[in-house]
Amino acid sequence: MSLDQFVQYLVSGLSQGSIYALVGLGFTLIHAVTRIINFAQGEFVMLGGMMSFVLIRSAGIPMPLALLMSIAIAVVIGALLYALGIRSARKASVVSLIIITIGAAILIRGIVAEVWGVDPVRPPFFTGDKPLPFLGASIHPQALWIIGTTAVVTILLHLFLTHTTLGKALKASSVNPKAASLVGIDPRVMGLVAFSTAAALGAMGGVVMAPLTATRYDAGIMLGLKGFVAASIGGFTSPLATVAGGITVGVIEYVAIGVNWGPFTSSYKDAIALVILLLILLIRSGKLAAEERAS
Repeated sequence: MSLDQFVQYLVSGLSQGSIYALVGLGFTLIHAVTRIINFAQGEFVMLGGMMSFVLIRSAGIPMPLALLMSIAIAVVIGALLYALGIRSARKASVVSLIIITIGAAILIRGIVAEVWGVDPVRPPFFTGDKPLPFLGASIHPQALWIIGTTAVVTILLHLFLTHTTLGKALKASSVNPKAASLVGIDPRVMGLVAFSTAAALGAMGGVVMAPLTATRYDAGIMLGLKGFVAASIGGFTSPLATVAGGITVGVIEYVAIGVNWGPFTSSYKDAIALVILLLILLIRSGKLAAEERAS
């Protein structure tokens, strides 16, 4: 693999890993506040891309407004998932709540497939499709939008959690829910905020990714899995570690494809995330067992 090819795969991996990072941030935020793994998180990425296509191509809405509306629609659906599914079953076990999120994911995919079909769709590019030269490689302008969006969202999320009253309340709920409730922080409100924010993060990833990779009704399955791996790398506690995990997964995927030897080919690209997840579980098995005994 030449230097030019390495740079090309590196940029592609950084772009794809940025999407995994946004999905992983949603997993981390919801788990930190509610202790729930939301397996419908990948569907919000799909919804963001699908709704942007529908609003721009079918409804003729200007792109900036269509993108904002796509994110807003995902936020509403995320809030409904919490209010109707999670909060209404608040006395259920954590496993039951996770199963509810799996059912929600299946429901969302089914509705999208029924309403808009199963064929891939591609919204228009934000700023054209002329590749930009970089160190012998070619970078698609949409890839820069993906990387830039992830960087900006990560910074804004950090500022939100550390410098706003609502963000500090979310952090307090994640650190010690009982103590937070004693000082007047409503855990139900924090759960609603967490699900809504996670839906917005996923939809942002969808609206910037779909023009480059296209999207379809089942696109959220693998994106959700790889976002889960990114969150696992961060231990479901650190947003910055989650972002680093997502980028790491993306870069490893594409550099492995560039090696093009043995199992390191495009045919096994999706399996790489599964191997990484397995390694994480093996490494952290002792800690997980200790946490289980403590609980």
